Amino acid sequence: MARLEQYAPRLPATGGLCPRRERIAKQLILANLGESLAIADLAQACALSRSHFSRAFKCTTGLSPQEWIRQQRIQRAKELITGSSLSLTQISLECGFCDQAHFCHMFTRSEGVNPMTWRNHHSRSKPDVIAA
Repeated sequence: MARLEQYAPRLPATGGLCPRRERIAKQLILANLGESLAIADLAQACALSRSHFSRAFKCTTGLSPQEWIRQQRIQRAKELITGSSLSLTQISLECGFCDQAHFCHMFTRSEGVNPMTWRNHHSRSKPDVIAA
């Protein structure tokens, strides 16, 4: 006999951040990506307790605040790697990592290759622009 729950429509998850609070948190994170930002500060900006904010943020985004911040830092690093001539040390500091070793470790974990390999691969795949 089939269980009734299998056929019941799923309701959207509740307990997430309202759109305004989600926007506040994400804007604050992105504006301070190169700095240390405590979850308590994000929670305070959203007028929530730290634990409630963390739970609601994960419910809304599917990621913990720390993981979402890490992904944004890696994304920013990828933009700097391909769009600038900054050293990896400079990029790591610009993106809020404590040092180059930590940056390289987190980048490799996220992308499967170290940042220098990623830079070499993506700089070669860009078409050369010929000046007229």
